[in-house]
Amino acid sequence: MITASHIHQIEQDGYTVVRQMFAAEEVETYRDHFMRLRREGSHAGDFAGVAPTESDPLKMYPRMIHMHRWDELSLRWMLDPRINRALTTFLGKEPFAVQTMLYFKPGGARGQALHQDNYYLRVQPGTCMAAWLALDDCDEENGCMQVAAGSHSWPLLCTVGADLEQSFTDVTVPLPPDADVRPVVMKAGDVLFFNGQLVHGSYPNTSQHRFRRSLIGHYIQGDAEQVGHWYHPALRMDGTLVELEDSPGSTQCGVWVERDGAQVIEVAGLNVVDASIHD
Repeated sequence: MITASHIHQIEQDGYTVVRQMFAAEEVETYRDHFMRLRREGSHAGDFAGVAPTESDPLKMYPRMIHMHRWDELSLRWMLDPRINRALTTFLGKEPFAVQTMLYFKPGGARGQALHQDNYYLRVQPGTCMAAWLALDDCDEENGCMQVAAGSHSWPLLCTVGADLEQSFTDVTVPLPPDADVRPVVMKAGDVLFFNGQLVHGSYPNTSQHRFRRSLIGHYIQGDAEQVGHWYHPALRMDGTLVELEDSPGSTQCGVWVERDGAQVIEVAGLNVVDASIHD
């Protein structure tokens, strides 16, 4: 299932898509399961709250976080052998699993400003990797993922304020004018794998009625020693616990500067984040 082309793309661009990794019947099961859970109301990790009568679609369908800690189907998906084989191939070693998420993104919902996942996970040494399963067909109309190809080679960037009319998160990272930002058009059942340094995000869902639901797992390199407090406990891919240290809550970050007519990244001071709020 994982080809030399996948490996080349993730090494060169920081991401790759494995087409139809999950069958239509599996996708339907996940989609129905999480819609039922969302209709039941609040669950652990619903920090934004659930407000079915609100006009903001993301108040009606807020994302779910860390479902694997209380939902057996989420845990089984997180540790799925197909995902394990892919990540082990890309990382060179079996990963540790640290987070699940479910984004509903109904019609009219805001997107998420460009960011880097490892800004929040703070993996040491190394970085994290995401497995992003499309539960609906994703295109530019309903707010598909956008990635800055090649940005996985950058250090963590310092953040600036985001446009809250376009994004439900309040920080973003600036990009140079020549950044290669690409839409990732996917079919339900496709899985997008991407490096934790990769700059990515999405624009609003401009459709009226189409969802853009996605089931996401975050993983870290199998030789990592630290991860942010919010991501404990880490699991081996057989489901057993692995003891890791807490990663510091701050680190150096990079800013874009012009040097000899070119845009380059210059490492700046400390940039503190609260990983319990953002993701």
